[in-house]
Amino acid sequence: MNSLNNEPSKGKRLREIFKISSLLGFTSFGGPVAHLGFFQNEYVKKRKWLDDHSYANLVALCQFLPGPASSQVGIAIGMIRGGLLGGVISWLGFTLPSVIALVLFAYIYQSFDLGGAGWIHGLKIVAVAVVAQAIMNMGKKLAPDRPRITIAILSAIFILILPTAISQLALILIAGLVGLILYKNKQNSPMKELKVGINRKIGVFAWVLFFGLLIGLPILRQLSASQSLAIFDTFYRVGSLVFGGGHVVLPMLEREVVPSGWITKETFLAGYGAAQAVPGPLFTFSGYLGAIINGWKGATIATIAIFLPSFLLIIGTLPFWDMIRKYPYIQSVLMGVNAGVLGILLAALYDPIFTSAIATPVDFALAIAAFTLLVYWKVPAWLVVILAALGGAIVGIL
Repeated sequence: MNSLNNEPSKGKRLREIFKISSLLGFTSFGGPVAHLGFFQNEYVKKRKWLDDHSYANLVALCQFLPGPASSQVGIAIGMIRGGLLGGVISWLGFTLPSVIALVLFAYIYQSFDLGGAGWIHGLKIVAVAVVAQAIMNMGKKLAPDRPRITIAILSAIFILILPTAISQLALILIAGLVGLILYKNKQNSPMKELKVGINRKIGVFAWVLFFGLLIGLPILRQLSASQSLAIFDTFYRVGSLVFGGGHVVLPMLEREVVPSGWITKETFLAGYGAAQAVPGPLFTFSGYLGAIINGWKGATIATIAIFLPSFLLIIGTLPFWDMIRKYPYIQSVLMGVNAGVLGILLAALYDPIFTSAIATPVDFALAIAAFTLLVYWKVPAWLVVILAALGGAIVGIL
C-alpha cells in the first residue's frame, strides 16, 4: 500500500474522502458485490489509495465479519486514508444519499396512505426478483460445490421451520462448524501484510464496547420504557448479528419490527421495495423503518445503531487481522458460514417476500418480467424498480 508520506494534508484528504464517497453514494447501484466493484475502480485503479492486494485483504476481512461488507470496506478505506475521522466521513458520504431518500419515502408513504396503491404493490413484487437474483449470484460464489449446496439447502429448511433470530445465530454457528470439518485441509494462498494506522489498544477498546453494548443494551431496555432505547437496542443487535450483508438483514429486521407491532408487514415490504431503487447499502433501509416508527428521530437512531457495530468491528479487527488470518482454520469456518447465509436468504425469498407480494398470476408474471430484465437484459436495478412500480399501478387501475 502506498505510504501517506508526501501526500496532501489530512484536511485535504478528508475532503477528498467525502467527495469520492459521496459520488459513490449517489451512483453505486446493484448491491454489495457491485459496490465492491465501484470501490475497486475508484479507490484502487483511479486514486491508488491502496493496491490490489491490500484491497483484497480488506474485502476478505469484511466478508468474515457480521454487517454490511461493502460499507465496512468503505469505512476501512476511509480509516486507512484519514484515520478514524476518515472512516466516519467515508461512511457518511456513501450512506447519506440513500438514507435521506428512504426517510423521505417513509414520510410520503405515511402522509398519503399509500398502502393500497398499485405502484406500492409493484415495489413489493420487484423485491421477489431482486432477492432471487441475489441468491443466484451469491450461490455461484458461496456454494460452488455439492457440500456447500447441501449446507445452503438444509439451512433454508431449518430457518423455514424455525424462523427466529436465535435460530439464525445458531445456524451460522453450526454452518461454521460444518465448514471447519469439511474444509479444514483446504490450502489458501498467502496474503501480504495489511498496514493500518490504528493501534491495538484502540482495537481492544472497540471490541469491549461492541460486546458491552450487545450485552448491556437489552438489560437497559428492560429497565426503561424509552422507545428510543428500544429502537437503538433492536437495530444495534441486528447490525451485530447479521452475516451475509444487506439482503440477509431483511428477515432479521422483519422479525424484530413486525411482530412487535411497530410496523405492518405491508409497510415493511413497501419500504424494502423502495430500498431497491436507491443506491448505496441496503442497511440504510433502517432509516425508513426508524422514520415509520418515530419520525426523523427514529430514523437517526436506527441508522446509527445498525451501522455502529460495523465501525466497532472494523476498528477492533484491523490491527489484528494479519495475525488472525495466520490460523489455518479461519477460512474453512468462513466457507461454511457463507453457505449457511445463502440458505437464510433462500428462506427469506419465500417468507416474507414471496408470500406477501405474490397473490395472483399477474403478480407472478410481473416478478418474472422483473427477474428477466435484471438477470438477462442487465437493466439497472433502479430502472427495473421504476418499471415494476408502473406495472403495479397499471394493474391496479385495470
